[in-house]
Amino acid sequence: MKKIAAALSCLLSGIAPLHAQAPETDADPALWVVKDADTTIYLFGTVHVLKPGLSWFDEGVKSAFDASDELVIEMIEPEPAAMQQLVMSKAIDPSGKTLSSKLDEGLRARYEKAMTDAGLPGQAFDPFEPWFATVTLSVLPLQKLGYKSESGAEKILSTAAKQAGKRIEGLETAEQQLGYFDAMPEPLQLRYLAAVIDELPEYQPKLEMMIASWAKGDPDALAEQMNEGMEKTPELAAILLDQRNARWAEWIKARLDTPGTVFVAVGAGHLAGKGSVQDKLDALKVASVRVTY
Repeated sequence: MKKIAAALSCLLSGIAPLHAQAPETDADPALWVVKDADTTIYLFGTVHVLKPGLSWFDEGVKSAFDASDELVIEMIEPEPAAMQQLVMSKAIDPSGKTLSSKLDEGLRARYEKAMTDAGLPGQAFDPFEPWFATVTLSVLPLQKLGYKSESGAEKILSTAAKQAGKRIEGLETAEQQLGYFDAMPEPLQLRYLAAVIDELPEYQPKLEMMIASWAKGDPDALAEQMNEGMEKTPELAAILLDQRNARWAEWIKARLDTPGTVFVAVGAGHLAGKGSVQDKLDALKVASVRVTY
């Protein structure tokens, strides 16, 4: 349960976390910059969970990070025990109605199969709201495939920032991030559950395609691949991507009023495709430029 709780934030990069599989592989992910006369803000799209061996924290990305005084990430994780307690406070259904009873016959059969395939009892998540079962079913394959958050971009960047004495700030809190799921109307939570279950058979190849696009620095391809998984739940994309992108763009615009150099690292899905942070900045008359390296 602690591993599941700690991994929940992975979903907030855009429905599903991204992964890497090839050892000792060079990656050149996309990097942007926003600046005025006395402020520089780098925008880097992260991968939350990775296997060791993918070389991305070098070249232009490392140079931008080294030049920055501050690291800004989506969320600073609480200690595991505190995170677990927070997840439980949000995830348990206070009505006492079981999850199984909320599923129609077709979804219940698919859900029970997904639970069996994951090695879990069919009633394991009955006390919880649908979003918790959905997120858990998304996280469990990562563990089986050997992916670890310790190898993810945020962990590596945060460790480097601490070693260099850089300030680290979170755009959101863990409570806010969990609240996005918890506040979803139950019908949307159930559609989200159905969409994830239907995608599980193609989980690994789709994620490998996304990480390949990220590693090549191709946000357009990444956006197209991610959009395939959002067609069934556009309301979810609005909550997890569009609305947050708008708030972050406002934060970036306001941060330009304070001199200095900042390295902003958020899930790669936020910097890809229509409605990205860059699009929101453009609407605010703030230019973002792709960094060539």
